[in-house]
Amino acid sequence: MRLRFFCVCALAAGLAGAQTKPTTSNLGLKGDRFKPLTYDQMTPEQKKMIDDLLAGERTGTGGPFNVLLRSPEMGNLGQKMGAEMRFHAALPPNVRETVIILTARWWMAQYEWNAHKRAALQNGVSPAIVDAIATGKRPTGLDPQMEAAYNFVTELYKMRQVSDATFAAAKEKFGEKGVVDIIGLTGWYNLVSEALDVDRYPLPDGAKPELKPLANPFP
Repeated sequence: MRLRFFCVCALAAGLAGAQTKPTTSNLGLKGDRFKPLTYDQMTPEQKKMIDDLLAGERTGTGGPFNVLLRSPEMGNLGQKMGAEMRFHAALPPNVRETVIILTARWWMAQYEWNAHKRAALQNGVSPAIVDAIATGKRPTGLDPQMEAAYNFVTELYKMRQVSDATFAAAKEKFGEKGVVDIIGLTGWYNLVSEALDVDRYPLPDGAKPELKPLANPFP
């Protein structure tokens, strides 16, 4: 009984630690071309961006934020838009994460792929679908909502527009707000991908790049 109680407590403590937000004294910002900043080094505008970010729904500062701090007024607006799209888009979680990993695949953004591949799997996207996207193949077994979103995003990237049929299918599944949220989600993660790729943002310790260069990321 004591052993079971100890294990439960240890697991709870581990989960609590994993969800602990960074603080201004321990931001944990990372970068390559853009040197990681500490809070004490920041301008008032940069501190405002970080304060707003830490007050939001995110549990970390990993990703593009060290880059966006170089233009903190834009970066603060961007991180707020990104939080709205990531946490409140009018899309089911599996669809949302599929849209994000499609964008990561398009840009070959390794950090974004690494982070959101895990999120996609946790939100019910099958490993077969994730692997197909990684290798530039059209996934099989897409449910109607996933198929509508997949067609919309890949057609938008490849053709720079969407057909009437593709638009109608997305609107039927998600409504007009959902269609606009797909556009907003891809827009934010395009910005994220560009920032990460320009910075050559490092992967987590022990992680290896999973995405290979492809002439045609989407069939």
